[in-house]
Amino acid sequence: MEELGQRLLAGASAAPANSPSVARRGAHSQPALGELDPRTQPVGLAGGGCDDGSTGDVAECEGSVMAQTAGQAGAGGQAPRYASPVDYDRYGHYGQGRGFNHGASFNRPRYRFQGRITADGSSGYRAEPGRYHLYIAWGCPWAQRTAIVRKLKGLEDVVSLSYVDDVRDGRGWAFRERRGADPVNGFTLLAEAYEATEPGYDGHVSVPALWDRETGKLVSNNFPDITIDLGTQFAAWASPAPDLYPPDLRAGIDAMNERVYETVNNGTYRVAGATTEADYTELRHRLTGTLTTLDERLAGQRYLFGDGLTEADVRLWPTLARFDLGYNPLGKISERRLVDYPALWGYARDLYQRPAFRDTTDFASFARFGSGPAPSFFNDAPWRIEVEPYQADWDEPAGREQLG
Repeated sequence: MEELGQRLLAGASAAPANSPSVARRGAHSQPALGELDPRTQPVGLAGGGCDDGSTGDVAECEGSVMAQTAGQAGAGGQAPRYASPVDYDRYGHYGQGRGFNHGASFNRPRYRFQGRITADGSSGYRAEPGRYHLYIAWGCPWAQRTAIVRKLKGLEDVVSLSYVDDVRDGRGWAFRERRGADPVNGFTLLAEAYEATEPGYDGHVSVPALWDRETGKLVSNNFPDITIDLGTQFAAWASPAPDLYPPDLRAGIDAMNERVYETVNNGTYRVAGATTEADYTELRHRLTGTLTTLDERLAGQRYLFGDGLTEADVRLWPTLARFDLGYNPLGKISERRLVDYPALWGYARDLYQRPAFRDTTDFASFARFGSGPAPSFFNDAPWRIEVEPYQADWDEPAGREQLG
């Protein structure tokens, strides 16, 4: 394990947990090998999700206290390399030309890199400790899924992880002092990882992005596959429980995931991007209809598939966590908040008590999505309802233990 530790520690952070929001992310957790500890970084400066073309408030970034730690060293022990500050005048806002064009209905771009990791290596990417690295962002729900599974399965010492900066201009995600340098390659822009994988790449620069140290390329930026592979292909090093994708439940989990993705996960973006009142009304009613169905389902069971946590819970939760602060005030989805669905709200708080969910959550980054500059795909109109951001008490006891 010494060699593994050296590989994962290259560029890793080790700083005191001095952020005022430590308690919100789990005051007793410790950063894993190869993971940049977000608790050493200022919060409340995020620009929203990972696939939304949103941006943050650069003015708030000025004067931030930058953590002076060994974790900000670059790859291979070199001096850290950072991207230049966000510059909207020079580079524009992210989204235009990347699949999130203003005035058009929201259509999620294709994720070009769809390699799969397999335990036996038959896919070309063998599950191995120390080989893979996750690039993610705090505000991104799709990226948070990977962080949750990594922690649930005890893979912190097997797959390393680091965070991009919270805000981005037209260049896409970048590495700056706030969240630390790229500990693997020393890139200043995440687009460099895409360029290294496909020269001339002109598509969407998204997180999560799974990097392979051995080939020097991205394995995948297709978020549905990454969590499945983390949860099923690293059994030699992973905790056996929870079994997030048990064979006898896979058909049901897949069906649930498809409905939740279409109406809730991606549905929030589609409501925000609706260009006609008819589409807006239909999409938001489909979304709230699914939330009502889930609320009824969870009234009598602890998790979506009974008393065991599964991939379906991992996929639903990041959207719920962002609903009242981010998605609903942005897209003007519903007068009904998450906290107004009693079983669903209790379920969401129940999951938040688990370190894998709590320690990968930064509510301040979600709030910026709902109250900061609108992302490029958002289409405002007078027929949208008015919704204000709502900060709920996520530490309120859930009281669902008796269900499973």
